[in-house]
Amino acid sequence: MSESYILFDEGPDGGTQAFADPERLIVAWEPEEVADALNAMQKARADGKWLAGTASYELGYVLEPKLLPRLPKNRHTPLICFGVFDGPDANAARSLAHRGRSEQADAKLDAPTPVWSADEYEAAFGTVKDYISAGDFYQTNLTFPMRSKYEGSALGLYTALRRAQPVKHGALVHLGEGPVFVSRSPELFFRVSAEGVIETRPMKGTVRRGNSQAEDDELVAFLGSDPKNRAENLMIVDLLRNDISRIAKVGSVKVPELFTVETYATVHQMTSLVRAELVDDVTVSDMFHALFPCGSITGAPKIRAMEVINDLEVEARDIYCGSIGWIAPDGRSSFNVAIRTLTLLDDDAVSLNVGGGVVYDSTAASEYEEALWKARYTKLLQTD
Repeated sequence: MSESYILFDEGPDGGTQAFADPERLIVAWEPEEVADALNAMQKARADGKWLAGTASYELGYVLEPKLLPRLPKNRHTPLICFGVFDGPDANAARSLAHRGRSEQADAKLDAPTPVWSADEYEAAFGTVKDYISAGDFYQTNLTFPMRSKYEGSALGLYTALRRAQPVKHGALVHLGEGPVFVSRSPELFFRVSAEGVIETRPMKGTVRRGNSQAEDDELVAFLGSDPKNRAENLMIVDLLRNDISRIAKVGSVKVPELFTVETYATVHQMTSLVRAELVDDVTVSDMFHALFPCGSITGAPKIRAMEVINDLEVEARDIYCGSIGWIAPDGRSSFNVAIRTLTLLDDDAVSLNVGGGVVYDSTAASEYEEALWKARYTKLLQTD
């Protein structure tokens, strides 16, 4: 097996699965390459091939003409990078799992340092609140980068984090084009069944884990009933209902679950479920144009929120808030929202981002604290 692969915590068959040794990579670094890349992905699927790879957050600037002039120049991640495969590789999955177990003991991660101080965050937060008061939008997802260093291998780091922080939508991306990504994402962007049923599970609303079972239970009850978190979640549910309706059969968009609380190693999260039936002959390009990026990490309305994000955030998000996923030739697909995701750069440097949704009754201190809590999954591997 070569060192070009992508490993999913839960692949097409539900368990750990890998795609290795792609016959080729479909890559777009620049806006003018995106349409051809999406068409090539569609053709590969029609030819009976599987696809697995990444779409950076900045792809959203290219898919919306109004946002294209805002595309950041200094990017580390391809807009699109997908390998073309014959199918999942069980031998590669076993080999990677074995190597990961042998390498995880050497994995270490320094405590991440935020690029924004609390005061710098508060200044950007104040601008967002001014826009909300002026009626520009209801919610914006304001984020900032953090820096760290790691030791060991990417596979060992992924394996150790996976053992400590089980999630459904984690992945390790080592395709050889752009950086390596270690994703511990708990959030589903969308999945599609072979019958054409699409589901998305937006995650909006967070509270820390308790120090005792009693406190933990109290925090779960608080999150599930808190008006602010419910309102924040419902705004994004409505946005995603609208996005999905662009490619769904009329009358098929439903919300079978609302305000569900999910528990992870360091936080509790509020999620909801949106489901619909796709119209016939939806293409890969149709899907990305309708849905990307996920509304849970932009805000609502999406385009105006993305404009303000672009004005305020100091760096390109790259893979953060983009997506990692796979597409099968029978129409199935599954993509995460690439939150809780580490980008491994040169000289053992690590970049990660944190943030959250800002609404009218948010406060800067609580949002900054919540953002830092979201990085605590890295504490499970920090050196002393």
